[in-house]
Amino acid sequence: MKKIFLMALSAFVLQHSIAQVDRTKKPAAGPAPVVTFKDPVIYNLPNGMTVLVVENHKLPKVSASLIIDAGPIREGNKAGVTELMGNMLGEGTKTQTKGQFDEAVDIIGADVNLSAGGGSASSLTRYFDKAFALLADALRNPAFPQESLDKLKQQTITGLKSEEKNAKTIAARVSQALSYGKNTAMGEFETEATVKSITLADIQDAYKNYITPSRSYLTFVGDITPAAAKALAEKYFGSWTGKKLTLPSIPDVKNPDKTEIDFVDVPTAVQAEMAVGNLVTNPMNGSDYHALLLANHILGGGAEAKLFMNLREKHGFTYGSYSQLGSGRFQSLFKATAAVRTDKADSAVAEIIAEILNMRDGKITQDELDNAKAIYNGSFALGMEDPSRSARYASNILINNLPKDFYRTYLQKINALTIEDIKRVSKNYLNETNSRIVIVGNGSKILPTLLRLGYPIKKYDKWADPVIDSVKNVNVNESPKTTDKVSAYSIVEDYLKAIGGKEELKKITSINQALSLDMMGRSFEGTDKRQAPYKTAIEIRMGTMTVMRSVFNGTTGYQAQMGQKKDMTMDEIKEQNDEQSVIPQLAYASANYKMEYVGSGSLNGENTYRLKVTMPSGRVSVQQYSSKTGLLLQEETTTKDGDQDTPMTITYADYKKVGNYLFPFSVTRNTGEQEIAFKYTSIKVNEGVTEEDFK
Repeated sequence: MKKIFLMALSAFVLQHSIAQVDRTKKPAAGPAPVVTFKDPVIYNLPNGMTVLVVENHKLPKVSASLIIDAGPIREGNKAGVTELMGNMLGEGTKTQTKGQFDEAVDIIGADVNLSAGGGSASSLTRYFDKAFALLADALRNPAFPQESLDKLKQQTITGLKSEEKNAKTIAARVSQALSYGKNTAMGEFETEATVKSITLADIQDAYKNYITPSRSYLTFVGDITPAAAKALAEKYFGSWTGKKLTLPSIPDVKNPDKTEIDFVDVPTAVQAEMAVGNLVTNPMNGSDYHALLLANHILGGGAEAKLFMNLREKHGFTYGSYSQLGSGRFQSLFKATAAVRTDKADSAVAEIIAEILNMRDGKITQDELDNAKAIYNGSFALGMEDPSRSARYASNILINNLPKDFYRTYLQKINALTIEDIKRVSKNYLNETNSRIVIVGNGSKILPTLLRLGYPIKKYDKWADPVIDSVKNVNVNESPKTTDKVSAYSIVEDYLKAIGGKEELKKITSINQALSLDMMGRSFEGTDKRQAPYKTAIEIRMGTMTVMRSVFNGTTGYQAQMGQKKDMTMDEIKEQNDEQSVIPQLAYASANYKMEYVGSGSLNGENTYRLKVTMPSGRVSVQQYSSKTGLLLQEETTTKDGDQDTPMTITYADYKKVGNYLFPFSVTRNTGEQEIAFKYTSIKVNEGVTEEDFK
């Protein structure tokens, strides 16, 4: 009976407590947590290395990380060399091959990582001496084998190619390059050309210049005493010498005199990727640092922030819009970003600017400020549960010349901020009159609407180089004009003339091409057959086995892989019907196609004319033809991948004579996720193709 009574009483108290909760009001935030942590033990070695030790014996595990504070590095025409050098540190040492090194790490269950900025090692306490020795060996005695450099360069180039048409990647690169200057340490970027130019001697020079104990911070965290950590540091790094580093002095860069739109035309982009922002000077020891943290969070720090609530929740322009604001010893970038519907690019820019103005005008509610404070209180306190955090804070204090109590008073300074403080820093740092509005997207659809915003527009290519054909005088209702010498019609005519002449090309009834390709480390052979008006049959074989076959008979088609056959969808059939001749350009003059000359360009150092072709299905293809030879060099378009339109770049090269005609013997297709290079070993015209091939 007593037990039943107690249970009933508990239920009554619980029910009564629930009834007292007013669910119409948000619970008040609790008090800011009190932050306490011990300072790490710090040693200074004669060679310039600073050793920090955070002792924590809760788990039998130790980790060590080495940070080399070299600052921003200007690489010029060898952009990418420092990162490649960092990757090469993990390719074996003078006493161990990469395979032997990796096996030594695996045997003790350790984790060892290397980079251009240092490295780290972690393991159970009993194996930590061995793990730390491996880290030291990799940093002090790298082997730098040529074959590893060749492999890493090719991987880097493949990665660059896969991102070539990624609008988000392009927007970030161009925003950084234009803000800082593409010939500066902060604004430069690697390209296929810069990576290809890097030699083993360049890697070795970068190592000598930047992997050094000078300005380095070695942090131990975990089940280790300060004395033991110091002994390990002296044992493995005490005799290490290297170049003395000096933190570079980088002059500040001016923001634009007037807000401008910097536009990159990617005709195949399905959205408009945008970044609105300006450079700021926001050192961690500055008086406005904490206020700027909260200002950025209120504007675009998450799903409850102004940008997200406006562009997504109110207008439905995007899946999300956010802002970032850097900090540190050098100029950093404030920017508000979003990927928006193409038809709403101008409206999205206007709303982003409006929210920046709201911040500058102090249109901030107390709830917005309190929410931002609560998030920082919680995340800061939660982070302190990680014992390595106090060590990271200690190295930050040293690197950024911060007061010793910077992190102990961190939350006090956050919670003391007022709406007026947020308004003040927003007015001083979040710019609206001297900003860059970088937009990447389909120019034919976006540019005319952007003119309504009234900002000057400058065009750039995806590598942040100015595009000659300025749009500043374009009328909203005008299409791009032809010149006296160049038109869409003349580009196609010159191409047809270059590859054999229109009348001769009309005599082609079939093309039979033998091909080879390498993919995923395997070699394949096959055939690509076409028959007028437009039938196609592609077969790929590995040895005698057919691994893929794609057939279109002019009306229907299918794809077969490893015995599995799938009929083409209606959308795929429409895409096949976009080519209505075995030489597609022969059909461009018909009413089914729309052609526009969209200006001059450049491709791998060769001047080009750019032709935009709208296909019968509505699919857009932007083609670049050599202004010197008339030959087609590249095509940017889309292809169906299920229900999705996937951007695709096709590169044509190695043109050779076949009878009276000129054909490209190298065709490379890049869809971002995969690049396939077709090499044609033979091409026959009007022979070797029958109706049986298309069944």
